[in-house]
Amino acid sequence: MSDPNTPATGAEMSTAETLTGIFFEPSRTFEALRARPRFLVAGLIVFILTCLVTAALYARVDMAQFIRDRIEQSPRAAQVSEEQKETQVRVGKIIGMVFIPLAVPVMIAGGAALYLLGVMAMGGSITYKKALAVWCYSWLPQSVLGALIALLVLFLKSPDSIVPENLVATNPAALMSTESSKVLIALLRQFDLLRFFGMFLAALGLRKVAKISSGQAWAVVLGLWLLGLLLAVGSAAIFGG
Repeated sequence: MSDPNTPATGAEMSTAETLTGIFFEPSRTFEALRARPRFLVAGLIVFILTCLVTAALYARVDMAQFIRDRIEQSPRAAQVSEEQKETQVRVGKIIGMVFIPLAVPVMIAGGAALYLLGVMAMGGSITYKKALAVWCYSWLPQSVLGALIALLVLFLKSPDSIVPENLVATNPAALMSTESSKVLIALLRQFDLLRFFGMFLAALGLRKVAKISSGQAWAVVLGLWLLGLLLAVGSAAIFGG
């Protein structure tokens, strides 16, 4: 019979312990997830937080006016009729309200697949379920912190002074004006403190769960970050946003 005073090993951590442990004992938590990969509760929390922040944003900020202002600031604004602008505003509101939360499960599924491929490319081995666990739990802390910051901004600041694009001002892009280069803003947004925290957790998770070296884990994580940077900058260069 085990001694009740003996600390539990990583493999014996409950779901509740992993949810709190990822903040305070990430190494032990990922060891537990290697033995028993779980992702559903963490993924649901991220999804619920995204829905909560999105709902609060639409309740506090006139998103129709915000989207209309961005259209007016576009270099192609003169070529768009008023009817087309109103259609873009309506579509933009729907995309923000519905598709941002729905993007969460897509990002979870796709991100785990990229982790799986990245580990395989490094010569390691990991199951898709374990890749899902690493993705969800490395994403969880930055989502919780980001949601707290966003909600504080939404309810403490005047709605007129809130900029939805810089709701969580943890990257240098928050210091740029709306007239700044869209490419530069897209580039600066990739250097985000919360994102780097998530990358640190992801590298640790891949090392613990996939049993690869620290260098290999960071190669996967940084490779995906670089891919995201190129896509963001390329999109800004092509579409101006």
